[in-house]
Amino acid sequence: MKKTWPILSYQDAKDTYETWHLWTQIIGKIKLAKLPWINHSWHVTFLVTPTGLTTGSLPDAQQSFQIDFNLIHHQLHITTQNGQSRQFGLPGLSVAGFYQQVLAALGELGLEASINPVPNEMEEAIPFDQDTEHKTYIPQQAAAFHQALLLAQDLLTQFRAGFLGKCSPVHFFWGGFDLAVTRFSGRKAPRHPGGVPHLPDWVAQEAYSHEVSSCGFWPGNAAFPAAAFYAYSYPEPPGYKDAPVAPQGAYYHPELREFILPYELVQQSRDPEKAVLDFLHSTYGAAADLAHWDRENLEADNLEQQQKSIQQAPASPE
Repeated sequence: MKKTWPILSYQDAKDTYETWHLWTQIIGKIKLAKLPWINHSWHVTFLVTPTGLTTGSLPDAQQSFQIDFNLIHHQLHITTQNGQSRQFGLPGLSVAGFYQQVLAALGELGLEASINPVPNEMEEAIPFDQDTEHKTYIPQQAAAFHQALLLAQDLLTQFRAGFLGKCSPVHFFWGGFDLAVTRFSGRKAPRHPGGVPHLPDWVAQEAYSHEVSSCGFWPGNAAFPAAAFYAYSYPEPPGYKDAPVAPQGAYYHPELREFILPYELVQQSRDPEKAVLDFLHSTYGAAADLAHWDRENLEADNLEQQQKSIQQAPASPE
């Protein structure tokens, strides 16, 4: 059965995205406070689930816990290993109201969390406890983006499976509010210049300490007000921006320094899955060829055949 890609409109859903983005930063900072540092900030990300976004298991002094955005019932859920839970509805809350409810719920469960209340990677950074400006959450808009995230995650996971070298999980970054997967060549990269708003330069420099080809999906932002798949390389090899990529309609954005595949083109395509996979493979291929990656040893050309052989193999005797 053909999968239905939802209609996304950044212009219509902008206020919902902005509020929800700030909420994810609050929960993401709690995750940051609870876990040891893992290279390239991989420890702070969320995973996309059939019901929304999850932190996964987080440690506390006496018990582990998990925080989930439930985008089916449009609630935030906090659950502990002892079976205790707290939840509250998302519609109608400002960022300040959400922040207060999260801290209250954690306190009731005996969980501790101290975070820096200033948002990251945003030009305008109102502290969470003072932000009554952002207060829009339309459930239908959040549900549509969640549906698109699930579809994008499936394709990014397929793409990830064909790489044998170091590769990130397919995960959701609350800093940029995007789903991403990153391949590494294995070589060190030039020092990143930093300069990301409200983000220490060392974080960006550690994130891009090694050569990467990265791709993902996001709902749009002020710099690019439309949902899109994207792909970029760091450092960008000479000739990358002029490389031919697929499908028709994908292009290099000179200000973002990324290749862009507009989501609208995917949503209206006769074969959305092929359009996205063609984009992912062609942009990576351009980066890997121009930067002289060791593709023979980094890629799994016969992965599909290997998977079929495993699936068809007889079960092992008890």
